[in-house]
Amino acid sequence: QVRLVESGGGLVQPGGSLRLSCAPTGTISSPHVMGWLRPAPGKQRELVAYFTSGGTTNYADSVKGRFTISRDNAKNMLYLQMNSLKPEDTAVYLCSLGWDHNTWFAWGQGTQVTVSS
Repeated sequence: QVRLVESGGGLVQPGGSLRLSCAPTGTISSPHVMGWLRPAPGKQRELVAYFTSGGTTNYADSVKGRFTISRDNAKNMLYLQMNSLKPEDTAVYLCSLGWDHNTWFAWGQGTQVTVSS
């Protein structure tokens, strides 16, 4: 019953910034974890950033210092501020909900982020 809709993706030059938003719809039980994932061709899905069950943030090494995850608990909204973007960041970014960072039960169709000069 959970539906997630991502927005904010687009084409940006290296070094640029984007802010992704995630809006859930329907009746949703609060997940233990909220995060952003990006599957890459021929690779395992990468967990870009997420909130732990304790409310702290974790980031993939590749995005540390550049990306910031945030949320609005009252609205169950999730955001990802992406700065200093690199071509390697090009991917479809999926807003995801889970019981923990290894157990995801809902995700959206994704929003495309393309970093290119």
